Amino acid sequence: MMNFLISLFFVGALNYSPPDETCVCKGQEKFPIPPTDQQTLFYIQRTPNTNTIMYVLNFGDKGLLDEDEPVHPYWIRYQEEGQKEELSFIQRNYAYGLKTENLGNNKYELRFVSYKKLPFYLVKSKRDNRYHIIATINKKDIEVSRVFLQIEGGSFWLPNVVCAEVTGVDPDTGAEIIERFKP
Repeated sequence: MMNFLISLFFVGALNYSPPDETCVCKGQEKFPIPPTDQQTLFYIQRTPNTNTIMYVLNFGDKGLLDEDEPVHPYWIRYQEEGQKEELSFIQRNYAYGLKTENLGNNKYELRFVSYKKLPFYLVKSKRDNRYHIIATINKKDIEVSRVFLQIEGGSFWLPNVVCAEVTGVDPDTGAEIIERFKP
């Protein structure tokens, strides 16, 4: 349930909070950088542990993108043995899973199951001919590569999220963009 609440905050913060230059997410230097490849889209990391949720392209048996589920989320359980693990039923259906709509022409609208108001788009970039996740945050388009949430205290049911940080690149120039939010 904590993951569900964190996910609600993360998407809500991206949607509602103005940029806050005083917000500095602490502790992320202790987090491992997960292995990425051509199929990796983005990942989410959050305190209080280093377990990471990966979002990767989902290709079918014939090597084509699965039109019904083009993005596949899973855990890297760094707090255990670093193993890959599928999301649980609850995580997939109430927190970190994605609802997908095929918009045609290699474009998909994705929404977190925990918060449907903020769309993410899976699109093929003209810059590098690869798929990327695009979100509009603080009126800027960003190719999302990482989301980090800093939690300090709170309870199991209501964690105290003090900072959210989204890292990515400008889809036109490839310049790095970091956007931070304070609840």
